[in-house]
Amino acid sequence: MKRYLRTDEWNIIEDNFHADNLRMSESIFSLGNGRFGQRGNFEEPYSSDSYRGSFVAGITFLDKTRVGWWKNGFPAFYTRIPNAADWSRVSLRLIDEELDLAQWDVNSFSRRLDMKAGISYRDFEITSPRGHQIRVHVEHINNMAHPDLCLIKYSVTSINYTGRISLIPSLDAIIVNKDDDPNEKIWNILRSGVTKDCAYLWTQTRREDAQVCYAMTYQFFKNGKEASSNPIRIEKEKQTGFSIGADVKPGDNVMLIKYTVISSSLYDERQELIEHSITKARQTKIDGWDKLENNHQQAWANIWKEMDVVIEGDPEAQQGIRYNIFQLCQTYRGDDPRLNIGPKGFTGEKYGGNTYWNTELCCVPFFLLSTPREIVKNLLIYRYNQLPKAIENARKLGFKEGAALFPQVTYSGEECHSEWEITFEEIHRNNIIVYAIAQHAAITGSKDYIAKYGLEVMIAVSRFWSQRVSFSKPKQKYVILGVTGPDEYENNVDNNWYTNYSCVQCLQMTLNYLEIIAGEYPDEYARVRRVTNLRQQEEAERWRDIINRMYLPEDKELGIFVQNDGFLDKELNSTDAIPPEERPINQHWSWDRILRSCYIKQSDVLLGLYLYYFNFDKETVRRNFDFYETMTVHESSLSPHIHSILAARIGEVEKAYQLFLHATRLDLDDYNNETHQGLHITSMPGSWLAIVRGFAGMQILEGILSFFPVIPEKWSSYSFQINYQGRTLHMRVGKEINISLITGEELNIQVYKNVYKLKLGTDLLLRIEE
Repeated sequence: MKRYLRTDEWNIIEDNFHADNLRMSESIFSLGNGRFGQRGNFEEPYSSDSYRGSFVAGITFLDKTRVGWWKNGFPAFYTRIPNAADWSRVSLRLIDEELDLAQWDVNSFSRRLDMKAGISYRDFEITSPRGHQIRVHVEHINNMAHPDLCLIKYSVTSINYTGRISLIPSLDAIIVNKDDDPNEKIWNILRSGVTKDCAYLWTQTRREDAQVCYAMTYQFFKNGKEASSNPIRIEKEKQTGFSIGADVKPGDNVMLIKYTVISSSLYDERQELIEHSITKARQTKIDGWDKLENNHQQAWANIWKEMDVVIEGDPEAQQGIRYNIFQLCQTYRGDDPRLNIGPKGFTGEKYGGNTYWNTELCCVPFFLLSTPREIVKNLLIYRYNQLPKAIENARKLGFKEGAALFPQVTYSGEECHSEWEITFEEIHRNNIIVYAIAQHAAITGSKDYIAKYGLEVMIAVSRFWSQRVSFSKPKQKYVILGVTGPDEYENNVDNNWYTNYSCVQCLQMTLNYLEIIAGEYPDEYARVRRVTNLRQQEEAERWRDIINRMYLPEDKELGIFVQNDGFLDKELNSTDAIPPEERPINQHWSWDRILRSCYIKQSDVLLGLYLYYFNFDKETVRRNFDFYETMTVHESSLSPHIHSILAARIGEVEKAYQLFLHATRLDLDDYNNETHQGLHITSMPGSWLAIVRGFAGMQILEGILSFFPVIPEKWSSYSFQINYQGRTLHMRVGKEINISLITGEELNIQVYKNVYKLKLGTDLLLRIEE
């Protein structure tokens, strides 16, 4: 773990210049607004170790898949969101020296990410190689109210320097993609230029033909007064901008405000991109910094009003959970069903900005419960729109009759992953999509989505399982062979318990909703039968047979479900047996050694107990948790919050708290030594879920919203809001429990073993049970 950032409940603060941790800081201080984003790079050039990254949502590049050997079903291309032009560049020059924090003496340095306002601040004093001292203040906003707008305020004060200071705002398309062949060309420059007040850069990705246009204008001030600057125009093929300067003496200040508009072919007509971008840039200059900043802060205020969690007595936990909410919300807006959430968001190129099952596991339940906005519907429609591709993906692997296998990694719906043990075997991903559809119905109280869209997905996924299972004559059971479960440290195994069990639950959900939709939405049911060619009696009979005769490995003597065939043949050791210097094992051990070990990358059996909690009693959860948790290394970001929730449910509150901290501060404290690559965006809502579903114990039991609250010893209280079936509830847990209905009709809820009627305007006050 790394601890060099100051703890503050609303801010991320770096008090000194940590060059050795710069890549980690660049990840931590990343900014976005759902349409574009970038790592927390310095605006000015930096000549030492740095990873510059800027990304535009929905703009992809088809990268030729590179494998030394080929298998049928592998993708021909890997779709990814490439590193885009640097629109934040502001260089600073004295007479014949250019600012570079790698080369100049840094006398003082601090930067602060204000999560409440959504603004990044940076302040430093430096001395140039020639002894000139200056003070710099920078503010950076990726505007949440205007999703195509980036604002930068760059202020320079002379301490002992007399001469000219030049500020050079530019658009820079000299792009280095982190993992690319340096000779590979990703971007074409269609046109670039400079007018008297605007610079623009029009770019296009090769193969995919996606386009982005950047337009930039500015204001320049000296000692607080806007100055006529007579700029020098910078017109190069890959760089456009201005050089604006003024003569200063000690005590003088110059300030640049840079207004940049980022437009893409996802939202604007290609032939209008330049005109649209320049027009919008000029308008933002007219609106001015103060108005645009106020709009941005109001957008964040609205988000925090819905989603904030307040923890009293634990500043580290408070900072961590707000950081996770902040990063997720500035990555995904939820207003465009063509977009999804990449595991690294706008903070790094790993995973290519593609969609993984992380979205359905973590992000869907978070957005369902935390906001009344229809964010999750757009996430589900994203998958529905890709159903034809999922059917095509399954067909490539030999499945027929409309069976669908949703890809492990995708942007367009076509599989992008080319590791056989994942691409072809980690098929449990299919079930989490069906689970998410059912969750949407349970939490919103509406079956409209299932009737119009979701049932088609359920049928297609169920057909996949109907063909994927095998019938074992010796066992007289259905088995699922050759899979990789959620624990990716076990490859190509038979009868992964989670995969088998979630298959059963998927088939059961499909059967249940076929009956419900037939009764409540007969017209939609008839349409679905027609478009899917559903042979209901025949197919339902097959699915029920699989449900009734699925093999689910367990050890009755130990009282546990067995992760997969052969797991108990391993040498079963606790993670305490791993030397600390060999953690994380995926960075120190050979893959062969990992596969032969008992160590679990992430929740596997326990994931099933978390998702399908309504089928298991507390003692079953306890036995499995005690057995598997000691062998779990949590080297996936998807793991700690699941374990935390289960620990809270079985009364292991302090264990739950330690796992909650792991999930909550995974990136801030760099638990797995990988924050420098980018943040774990799609697992960040796990910390919120650990509060709501873990410590507050939220469950839906027999159609009743239920809570079983506990509180960590360190906390005085915690509070949050949730949305459930058209209602908004506020809950505070401290020495007593306070639940209030903020909006919506009265509701029966269960707290511990008792049911209460919750009415608008009346608080429910209860004693917390030990």
